Amino acid sequence: MIHRVYTVMLAGAMTAYAPLALGRKFTRGVPLNLCARLGYDHHTPRTERAGWIHAVSVGESITAMPLIEGLRERCPGLPLVVSTVTETGARVVRERLSTVAEHRYFPLDLPGAIDRVVDAINPAFLVCMETELWPNLVRRLHDRGIPVMIANGRLSDRSFHRYAMIRPFLKPTLERIRMFAMQSEEDARRIVALGAPAGRVVVTGNMKHDAATPDDTQGRAWRKRLGLTPDRRVWVAGSTHPGEEEAVLAAHALARQAHPDLALIVAPRHPERAAEAAGLVQAHGWPVVRRSELGGALDRDAVMILDTVGELAELYAIADVVFVGGSLVPRGGHNVLEPARLSKPVVFGPHTTNFREAAALLASGGGGVVVRDGPELAARLTALLADPVERTRMGEAARRAVTSRQGAVRKTLDLMTSLFEQGAPLRAERE
Repeated sequence: MIHRVYTVMLAGAMTAYAPLALGRKFTRGVPLNLCARLGYDHHTPRTERAGWIHAVSVGESITAMPLIEGLRERCPGLPLVVSTVTETGARVVRERLSTVAEHRYFPLDLPGAIDRVVDAINPAFLVCMETELWPNLVRRLHDRGIPVMIANGRLSDRSFHRYAMIRPFLKPTLERIRMFAMQSEEDARRIVALGAPAGRVVVTGNMKHDAATPDDTQGRAWRKRLGLTPDRRVWVAGSTHPGEEEAVLAAHALARQAHPDLALIVAPRHPERAAEAAGLVQAHGWPVVRRSELGGALDRDAVMILDTVGELAELYAIADVVFVGGSLVPRGGHNVLEPARLSKPVVFGPHTTNFREAAALLASGGGGVVVRDGPELAARLTALLADPVERTRMGEAARRAVTSRQGAVRKTLDLMTSLFEQGAPLRAERE
């Protein structure tokens, strides 16, 4: 009965959301992919079983890549399907994993849509990156004997409190999941508190520590493409949100007084905000160019807006200083490990609940620094640009912090193969 009530409420919520979704489609070009998410995308159902990995969007897709590559090495004959919710995530999967896995859109959590997508994929198992909990999907896979695993699981403060409000309803879903590979002890404690069986919860660490590091040639290629000489200073503001670009531009203006050739690249968290960010740059009196429209060298005074997907990590390679957004405003912060593994000094705000452990690791190890507001960002940026020795020290400390916690992908793969090859309930105790 409770699943019927949930399904009716979900269908009602989707109906209410439809006008907003249509508005985003026609005003901002955000695709719905509704037919695919309802299972009507005309894929031919496969006859052989496949491994199914779900990654919501870009960040999860990139994090999953070492896991997918490792799974391919261990099980070379196993077809792989990677699903996403967003179009940007789909683009990353198609561009980077086209020779390894098939892409599909994740089904809406409605029984008919689930059955059609599951029939088409014919999964041997489902691995959900981070903490995707869809009651109808988990229930129907459980009823078919298809094991579900959470990989790189985490629960932010916000998610935990929201899930706690529906714990009696959520508990049966958690009991149907065969394994929870969580990022930290705190994430493990929280998932158990919500109702996950403690014997199925294992702490494996954060797989973002294991992501591949771009080689130096990418950085050199980007500098050449943008017309930036090796001695020209560059800073990158990555994954910014409304309210942060203003602080970034003010910091840039101040830093340019001491470093007239300083270049700035701003990467809004959501590429569809590129026009908004470009308007802010122009309002501050700077020339602006979008990455998608860049035809040659970057003008001396121009600020570049990154409006493409999947290039931010490569652009971090050319930065002398990196600011990671979602942290000066209460959004929980974004991936501070991407620039850290590239030996870059990392600056971020106080709101890092989504990356609490990683931010604390960088700050305590001397590879990252917290700024409370725009003026502190400007002061820290100016000081770092003036001190190459300190930049080098922070960058090396950031890289050491990342490498000190590697190994989550191997642990996760070991758990996956143990569970899915044996086809038996997990009996491992908490580590």
